[in-house]
Amino acid sequence: MIPWPVTDLIPHAGDMVLLDHVLAFDTDTLQARATVRADGLFSEPDGSLPNWMGLEIMAQAVAAWAGCHARAAGRPVELGFLLGTRNYECHVPAFAAGTELLVDVSRSLHDATGMGMFECRLLGAGATLAQARLNVFSPRDVNSFVQESQPPRST
Repeated sequence: MIPWPVTDLIPHAGDMVLLDHVLAFDTDTLQARATVRADGLFSEPDGSLPNWMGLEIMAQAVAAWAGCHARAAGRPVELGFLLGTRNYECHVPAFAAGTELLVDVSRSLHDATGMGMFECRLLGAGATLAQARLNVFSPRDVNSFVQESQPPRST
C-alpha cells in the first residue's frame, strides 16, 4: 500500500469516497480496492450498488492516480473532471454488498493541456466485472476554469 490515505488523494469526503485503499501506483497505472458497503450513500435497499456506479469508482481511481503523483512531487491535489466514457461494459446487474473490487486503471494518453484517457477495469473474485475507457481533464488553473463569467450588462 501507499503512505497516503485515499481522502488525501481525491477531492471527495465522507460517504462520497468509494475507494478503501490505493494498493500501488506507478507512472502509468494504479491499483486500488473498494468494498461495496450495504449502507453506502448510493446503495439500493438490498445493499447492492447499481452497476452504473462502477464509472464513479473508476473515476475516483483515476483521481487517486493524479493525487498520488501530486503528493509524490510535493504538490497539492487538484480538482479534475470526468468528461465521459466510451463503451462502459458492466457484466453484472449490480455490485453485491460485501463485494471486494480491485480497481485497475492504466493511462493511455495524457497531454500537456491536461487531457487524459485511462483504460479501467473492476475485478471481483478474479473476473472482470466492468471495464471502460475514461476521458478526463485536469486544467492547469482550476480556479479560472470553474469561475463563471459575468454576463454582459445591457444598457
